[in-house]
Amino acid sequence: MIKKDRAQRRERIKVSIRKRIYGTPERPRLTVYRSLNDIYGQIIDDVSGRTLVSVSSISKEVREEVVATKTKVAKSTIIGKLLAKKAIEKNIATVVFDRNGYLYHGRVKALAEGAREGGLKF
Repeated sequence: MIKKDRAQRRERIKVSIRKRIYGTPERPRLTVYRSLNDIYGQIIDDVSGRTLVSVSSISKEVREEVVATKTKVAKSTIIGKLLAKKAIEKNIATVVFDRNGYLYHGRVKALAEGAREGGLKF
């Protein structure tokens, strides 16, 4: 019962956030999804409905680096930095951050800070 309530609460918050946050070609949306063990980051252009850049902790390119880390927060920072690096390669400098209904704390915050360290502005 509690699990269902938590999911409903997150979905309600997610809808509320998405009413205000919208990605454009000039300033796409950086969205975060976090599962129990992994974290995913995508940069999306909502006008065309395309994912421009996508990185996750299960990507082959970061597999060795992620396995070597001890904590999930450290994984998130690595993913944020790689996401920023890939975005800058595609000439994306500024984004709108969409926390996807999660609290801005822990892994979500670590991914955002890693993206900022990598050079993204939001």
